[in-house]
Amino acid sequence: MSEPASITSGIAQRYATAVFELAKDSKKLADVEKDLDQLDAAMADSDDFAALISSPIYSRDEQAAAISAIADKMKLSEAVKGALGVMAKKRRLFILPQMIGQLRTMISDDKGEVVADVTAAKSMTKAQQDKLAKALKASVGKDVKINLAVDESLIGGLIVKVGSKMIDSSIASRLNALQNSMKEVG
Repeated sequence: MSEPASITSGIAQRYATAVFELAKDSKKLADVEKDLDQLDAAMADSDDFAALISSPIYSRDEQAAAISAIADKMKLSEAVKGALGVMAKKRRLFILPQMIGQLRTMISDDKGEVVADVTAAKSMTKAQQDKLAKALKASVGKDVKINLAVDESLIGGLIVKVGSKMIDSSIASRLNALQNSMKEVG
């Protein structure tokens, strides 16, 4: 890991740990989990929000005021709202995606479940996700929470990452493999 990446990861880990411990002590982990879903959606759906957390053109005070207003509007828990405020004051909002990822991992570990990052060619129904989670549970021996992303360039199939294991059954990867094997022959 490069040094800046490890520094960023370390900072994100400290914030995630603080939020996790506060939420666990106050028995509000479920609220924090909902907050993470809202923040993920905001980062994905709003270019303005993404710019707010990553752009250096906003001053500390501007970031702090904006993030406080956003947290109030989203009705975020006190632990998450407080962490966002501190991150804005210290100009560390850029680590929000890493902090969310690490916090999700901590919550999953606490629940005794594992997170599977699933990339599909098209959106999956709740029934399909449940069926996949059940199949993965049989394989890994823990409850599995599906973190779904859609990438139409896969053409069809899935890419599933659970911990250090990855299963790529996408049509795009099979076509690439076929293309590579054809190069070897010709």
